[in-house]
Amino acid sequence: MFKPLCLMLSLLTVPAVFAAQERTLDTPHGPVTLKGSPSSVVTLDESSFDAALALGVKPVGTVSTRGSDQVSAYLADKAGTPRIVGTSRAPSLEEILLLKPDLILAPAGVSAELFKAYSAIAPTVASPHSSMTDWEASTAYYAKALDRESAGAEVLKAVDQRIAGLKARIPAGQTVSVVRWNPQGPIAMSGRVFVGQLLNKVGLQTTELANSLKKPHSDVLSLENLNRVDADWLFVASLNADGAKALAEARRQPAFERLRAVQNQRVVTVDGQVWASGSGPLAANKVLDDVERVLVGP
Repeated sequence: MFKPLCLMLSLLTVPAVFAAQERTLDTPHGPVTLKGSPSSVVTLDESSFDAALALGVKPVGTVSTRGSDQVSAYLADKAGTPRIVGTSRAPSLEEILLLKPDLILAPAGVSAELFKAYSAIAPTVASPHSSMTDWEASTAYYAKALDRESAGAEVLKAVDQRIAGLKARIPAGQTVSVVRWNPQGPIAMSGRVFVGQLLNKVGLQTTELANSLKKPHSDVLSLENLNRVDADWLFVASLNADGAKALAEARRQPAFERLRAVQNQRVVTVDGQVWASGSGPLAANKVLDDVERVLVGP
């Protein structure tokens, strides 16, 4: 009688343990309830991958960053050796299935069809917050999904404290423009995306063009229209060597030389994987590193 009774008692206590960790998250395709702490996570966009690493979780699989077949260089040291399961636009269901995940973090805009396919492999959530809304809300969402809400709150608090410190040291009223330079030409990043949100929070003003964009970036700008991205400071990002080469060629163009930021030697080359593709606490600190180095100094 003793052993069966002990077994019954142990079974009765298991649901109580999991109930303490049970949480329900809203997704674009309905609520999803998760139990326990995941141990085998697959992330399918840069934002969730960054957030997971910042919270001390190493995903077993993820997608390659834009302009590369690997993870972003700024995340490589923390990432370990996750399996690359495709790109954010074309992940491989077969590769994901091989990893036997117990949680999949899908992109905010995932289709209903793909969401259903991912959910057949493992519990799947997708943040209701897009890159054009609130990156910090996305990080908090992923922290809840990963059963690391307290850690998420601490990470975001540290970023906010750093932003407040920088804002107090940066002269007010300065304008800033972020341009991603592709082989086809320059595109202006919206003031509403991740990097724009950060720059506005530290007290920098994004341009009229950046603030008017309802999508993450503009169409390719001709050299004749470069004056639309002119500002006190111009941060120029490229994702690969081809983009860097195109920028070098543009620097020889009169239209580029006429920019106020160029004439005042306030053009700053930055990592495109962070400034034009990244999102999350780790990317935020990299952006703030650049802002502090350029606008505040030692």
